[in-house]
Amino acid sequence: MASDTLCVSSPKAKELRGEARMHNQISRVECQSGLSCSNESHGKSMSDRTNGASCFNQSIREKKVPGAKNDGLRNDKCAHTDIESEKGEDVCTPNLERTMDGDGDTCLHDDDGRCTACVAARSQQSTRLRSGSTLQDLYMQEFYDEDDDSDWEPVNRFVMKKWFCTNCTMPNFDDVSQCDVCGEHKESEVFKHDVFKTHNELGTESFCDLGSGYRNRESSSNTSTAIGFDERMLLHSEVEMKSHPHPERPDRLRAIASCLADAGIFPGRCSLIPAREITEEELRMVHSADHIEAVQQTSCMISSYFTSDTYANKHSAHAARLAAGFCADLAYSIMSGRSKNGFALVRPPGHHAGIKQAMGFCLHNNAAVAALAAQRAGAKKVLIVDWDVHHGNGTQEIFEGSKSVLYISLHRHEGGRFYPGTGAADEVGTKDAKGYSVNIPWSCGGVGDNDYIFAFQHIVLPIAFEFAPDITIISAGFDAARGDPLGCCDVTPTGFAQMTDMLTSLSQGKLLVVLEGGYNLRSISSSATAVVKVLLGEKPSFEMSNVTPTKEGLQTILLVSRIQLEFWPILQETYSALRAQWDSVSSLNSRRQVKKRKRLVGPFWWKWGSKRFIYEKLYSGFHSRRMLGRLL
Repeated sequence: MASDTLCVSSPKAKELRGEARMHNQISRVECQSGLSCSNESHGKSMSDRTNGASCFNQSIREKKVPGAKNDGLRNDKCAHTDIESEKGEDVCTPNLERTMDGDGDTCLHDDDGRCTACVAARSQQSTRLRSGSTLQDLYMQEFYDEDDDSDWEPVNRFVMKKWFCTNCTMPNFDDVSQCDVCGEHKESEVFKHDVFKTHNELGTESFCDLGSGYRNRESSSNTSTAIGFDERMLLHSEVEMKSHPHPERPDRLRAIASCLADAGIFPGRCSLIPAREITEEELRMVHSADHIEAVQQTSCMISSYFTSDTYANKHSAHAARLAAGFCADLAYSIMSGRSKNGFALVRPPGHHAGIKQAMGFCLHNNAAVAALAAQRAGAKKVLIVDWDVHHGNGTQEIFEGSKSVLYISLHRHEGGRFYPGTGAADEVGTKDAKGYSVNIPWSCGGVGDNDYIFAFQHIVLPIAFEFAPDITIISAGFDAARGDPLGCCDVTPTGFAQMTDMLTSLSQGKLLVVLEGGYNLRSISSSATAVVKVLLGEKPSFEMSNVTPTKEGLQTILLVSRIQLEFWPILQETYSALRAQWDSVSSLNSRRQVKKRKRLVGPFWWKWGSKRFIYEKLYSGFHSRRMLGRLL
């Protein structure tokens, strides 16, 4: 369990402790569903949305090369040398930093490990640490006056620690035992079943060898569900130790594999296909040569970054090629009839990776690779449904001018304020392919099952049936799931299962699910398991008789149907029904607003209340005497 210690003085311990909570670099987000979600520095940032490539320098430990000047490992940040593209184009290339001495030559440490540049750098770093530029520095800063010590008093300190949740990575203070975001207990273990340890103890084949010979084995039945998974994708991880664990971590795959094993699904009821690295020729159909080269160069580096949140280590390029290879082979297996459907349990994710750039934790676009592989296998039309909470800007960029690939995305948008800022309802494609990009942008967080299912009923399925795809690919990000620290939405495993079941009615059940995002381990494992169960033939228990969207959800769906009506006339009946429903909701809200406005002026008796008061004062005595006379 990672921890971080914060020391503060004791005279105002209680007050400072409250300030530490308020000034910590955690931003609270209250969702409509009542969920409390937190985003920190590793959350996807709007600064990562660029047209060109944006790279961040990272200190690299250089390998010792025989005959070279560098001796040993270098890890000092003094100067850097950029790797530039030979063609002069914008290319997202990780940059190397080498330690230089004062004269500009390569730094050579002596026997004591010292050099002029390093000593100067450490001195500057020490000065910055004493300047009190961070919260921790402000609390720990001590002021000493050698001339006046009249105000000196003993300083007692207490230690305030914070721990990071193993389930969602969000930080919590040490005085709480459960995570404020997902409710996970501080000492709990997410993995009930270590599937890798079990196989090693039994002395059986590793996961990457279980499917050996599958490619050459003709299946006697096309009812099997194929799984793409390899342990080597777990080697892709962030090397640099930071104050907050990265949400896109190897534990994501471990949690899903463990949950599938506990359910008796994997390995067992599913077929595991063998691993294969995607070829450069296949990648060139999706990405530019510069982008492919930039990703491949990371295999020579211990640590590098494409954007502030998109990391790579020496294993990342290999993991990305394995992930893309699985997606291509699964698409081919489904189109050839060897498998009925498939689930690509892969990482790093891919739907943010565009033609020339890596961003949003993504290196290669796995769904795009799968779509083109399906077309090479005979599919004339491919449908990609992206329900990741973030818009798949990379996938849309790759296919926005193609009429053979229909891209439909449901995501949080909030007027462009939610990462990556793209995916507005009026982004419909380019040139002759207008209408082949369908974006359903939610205007707020907290979106749940009913809004997603309602959107499927009135937009996704009508357009999809009209398009009539030969294969359907789901970019299945589970960060819209309940309890996710980045998505802050409220979709349940049953909701994901129902959406999957609705898509099985397309393309004769030829369906490929590709894992994208999702950063709450329990949410993604339970959601992925529910989806795989649908692929195996189980029916979800979602109640479809009373699916009522929220007002915000209905407004978004009505907007999208009005825009897409120009390209898909089949939506005319849906649009008319939604318009009537919206008018009734709007009129009801208008009446409520009018009533509220009147009540703001005052109650209905306010205008004559003063007159009644005068009347009663003047005539109440006379009226009483008159009534008394009658009685007598």
